[in-house]
Amino acid sequence: MISDAKARKLKAGDKPLAVGGVPGLYLHPSARAGNGKFTLRFVSPATGKRRDMGLGTYPETGLARARQIASEARAQIANGIDPIAQRDLAKLAAASTLQTPTFEEAARRVHATLAPGYRNAKHSAQWITTLETYVFPAIGNRQVDTLYPADFAQLLRPIWLEKSETAGRVKQRCDRVMTWCIAHRFAQMNPVSAVDALLPKQRGKRDRVTHHPAVPWRQLPAVAEQLFAPTRPSAGRDALLFLILTAARSGEVRGAQWDEFDLEGGIWTVPAARMKAQQIHRVPLSAQALEILGRRAELSLGGVWVFSSNGRKPLSDMTLTKLLRDAKIESDSDGRTATAHGFRSSFRDWASENNYPRALAHTIHNATEAAYHRTDQLERRAPMMQAWGDFVV
Repeated sequence: MISDAKARKLKAGDKPLAVGGVPGLYLHPSARAGNGKFTLRFVSPATGKRRDMGLGTYPETGLARARQIASEARAQIANGIDPIAQRDLAKLAAASTLQTPTFEEAARRVHATLAPGYRNAKHSAQWITTLETYVFPAIGNRQVDTLYPADFAQLLRPIWLEKSETAGRVKQRCDRVMTWCIAHRFAQMNPVSAVDALLPKQRGKRDRVTHHPAVPWRQLPAVAEQLFAPTRPSAGRDALLFLILTAARSGEVRGAQWDEFDLEGGIWTVPAARMKAQQIHRVPLSAQALEILGRRAELSLGGVWVFSSNGRKPLSDMTLTKLLRDAKIESDSDGRTATAHGFRSSFRDWASENNYPRALAHTIHNATEAAYHRTDQLERRAPMMQAWGDFVV
């Protein structure tokens, strides 16, 4: 930890001094001897990129004050907040008390407000990145009270039909920004609400959906024999067969950890954080699925991952896809290569044909139906999963 005496000896050309007391806090030399600039080096929790935050000049800002400011910034980082973005937001807030913000200024303030509520930094970054790509170049420097429906229609038109899902997200985020502007009395109307009247009708969602290619369920035993019987087990093949037997998503299987399994009880408990619906999901395991887990335990390379080729990290998302491509496993008459996710459709069709209702882990959106499904029906699903295992293998 440096002292004032050492800081006063700093001169141009010296290496930056680690101040100490706070990780990443440095004092950089200035042209004038005994003077410098404090910076805090950190990785932004919003973007994952390295940033340097200026904290003042020395000796105007003393060592103790610099450590205090750096400690406060580190506390923000620990809570998922980028301190530079937060400081910029405060500047914008102060400036906006006197003038109407531009669309970009308003959007960044809205993003800073929303960011703490996102599940991860990637989703937070995607929110603002779409606006940086499609909106700011066109209207970013326009004050929000000067914008009209035609302005938003013009920037959306190039992607409205070709990239309809992206266009929908952009429109939704613009709408959120303009609603915020109305709430803060920066605008009297929301021009985004009238955009649809100026653009051609998009195809319905059902027309746009392309389902994951799936193996017809009656062909699955033959496909399983082709995929797994002739070859020695591997982490990838075990993961793919386990995925089929549990009707789970690829990410859930690849990220499976040993502490999620009750091998004696035959239950796999997937944490809410790894489920699409953000709800804990219990999967009853068939004898065939338990056999795979027993084999993985014998071949275990250490570490927490059940399906790993080296024991240090889970399988990549391309491993299962490559297995299906190399084996030339096709879905149905369209000739597309089957996907790992498509096996959920195969299972759903099998369950429907065999009179097993609501087989997969999906959130129930109908409130009345949800009231009668307060449990996960584990005991009823166990025989179904065993029957599925017997059918597949």
